[in-house]
Amino acid sequence: MTDTPTTEDAHQAGPVHGDPRDARPPLRRSRDQKVISGVCGGLGRYFDVDPVIFRVVLGVLAVSGGLGLILYGFAWLLIPLEAEEENEARRMLSGRVEGPALTAVLCALVGCGLFLSMLNNSVVMSFALMLTAAMAGAAYWSHHRHEPAGRDAESAAQHKAQKTAAPPPETKAPPAPGGPSWWRDPIIKDGTTGPIGADTGYLWGPDDGPRAEEEPAPVRIRPVRAGTPLGGWTFLAAVLAFSLGAGLSWRHQPLGTCLETGLACALAVFGLGMAVSSRYGRTGGGTVVAAVLTAALLAGAAALPKSVSTQWTHSTWHPDTVAAVRDEYRVGSGVGVLDLTGLPWQPGSTVTTRAEVGAGQLKLVLPDDVRARITMDVGVGDIRLPGEARDDVDVRPGQKEHVTLEPRAGKPSRGTLEIRLKAGIGQVEVDRASS
Repeated sequence: MTDTPTTEDAHQAGPVHGDPRDARPPLRRSRDQKVISGVCGGLGRYFDVDPVIFRVVLGVLAVSGGLGLILYGFAWLLIPLEAEEENEARRMLSGRVEGPALTAVLCALVGCGLFLSMLNNSVVMSFALMLTAAMAGAAYWSHHRHEPAGRDAESAAQHKAQKTAAPPPETKAPPAPGGPSWWRDPIIKDGTTGPIGADTGYLWGPDDGPRAEEEPAPVRIRPVRAGTPLGGWTFLAAVLAFSLGAGLSWRHQPLGTCLETGLACALAVFGLGMAVSSRYGRTGGGTVVAAVLTAALLAGAAALPKSVSTQWTHSTWHPDTVAAVRDEYRVGSGVGVLDLTGLPWQPGSTVTTRAEVGAGQLKLVLPDDVRARITMDVGVGDIRLPGEARDDVDVRPGQKEHVTLEPRAGKPSRGTLEIRLKAGIGQVEVDRASS
């Protein structure tokens, strides 16, 4: 016989593993406590933290580098809504592109653009990462603070007690055979089973008896919203917003800032268009693709050097005295030529200067009897030294070189030039004057 555990034994074994008081609700977006999509409300319920704390932290992260927008957008896409099992990302991948999913994607894209534009600001990035780590640690602690220290040991002892106390299964009679079966009845020579001429109606083999029809689980399907397509009008408004934003700052700001202003205006129009179409119309996939491309272009514009101007110029500097040599020569966008062949060099003297071009070509012309110590820094482009062929072009990012050019053979040095040449995007060329 099997001993049945008493109430006292069950009490000593610990709490029941399936006690609904110990069960935690799954991570879902809240329907009741929500401001935008219920992400903070769902996180607060799951981690047992006031949702206001999540809203404040995500708001601070959003304005300090865009990390809050990235986290909120991905949480909106990946966490299902309460009483639903399908998230917005799965709906979007299955072809059901709706307003909430588009808004979440736009939120993440804007956050990515802001995050990429703030990568050079180490102070802001460090603060955002430290705040994120602190919030994650606090949420983890709050989620596990009510669990007893010996929960694992108690669960193991309870499982062992339940396994010992479980009675053996009752003996049941085998089920009575039902209709004909292809593996039970003899096979006739024509390949069928059962009596000749009998029509079983099965393709592979019948069941042994009638089976109760199982009712399928109700599936909640969102109705497809019908409306006027607004993709074309949204794209046209975005183009106009880009032109207006870039045009207003074209004469007063660098090229990168002008492009950032215009692309930010276009991205805002795309977001507004998606929000309006989710309620009053329809948005196609082309609008989503255009928004993604706009965000990528915004990130690229943020990476442009601030020295690149919007006006293309051609400047030639030809100082005729040592005192006329400036400390710095600069061109925003265009061609800059620094010609030092007419400079009256004094034996043993040293001239120090620098030249920079944001985007374009920077050329240095040296006399053939001057020693030059040159430091060259090119963000993306090519470096050409004396003696290299014109068609020898090697465009690479992040080129830095330090060279020393001696006077031509047979000519004594009249002086020394120390110069730094820098180009954001373009070419740096050093050449000797012909005799």
